[in-house]
Amino acid sequence: MRAFAKAILITIIVTVSFMIFTNFIYFFPWYTTLIVETFNVTQIVASDNYLRDDLKEDVLEKLQDRPIYRKKADQIKISVKKKDSDTDEHSAEGGKVSLYEDVPDQDKPYRQRGEPVTVKISAVYPLSIKLWGKELEREVPVSLP
Repeated sequence: MRAFAKAILITIIVTVSFMIFTNFIYFFPWYTTLIVETFNVTQIVASDNYLRDDLKEDVLEKLQDRPIYRKKADQIKISVKKKDSDTDEHSAEGGKVSLYEDVPDQDKPYRQRGEPVTVKISAVYPLSIKLWGKELEREVPVSLP
């Protein structure tokens, strides 16, 4: 009887481990996509000195349309701020380029010149396991600064 109980316990542990492993197989492409998009946004910010609203919306739409992000698409956030600043006071986000063509430099949204800027994309990975017909889900918040 003891051997039978050990066999059932080992079977349950192996099954749960296998399910968690398959969830992490989906996590790596999800995380890699987040890394690539963060890199792309940092390149845009580095070349333009700020992140335009239309480009921010394009990146958000692109991430939300991907199948691996659809489940928690409303929790994807992009922010571009001065490093070590929690306020939006010196945010490096702005409107469209045409709005700032004839404006003096002090009025432009890229007041971070000469200062480090942090680009942060945060999303939530839905870690879920279905056991005996009941789905257990845990949200894992991930952000790349």
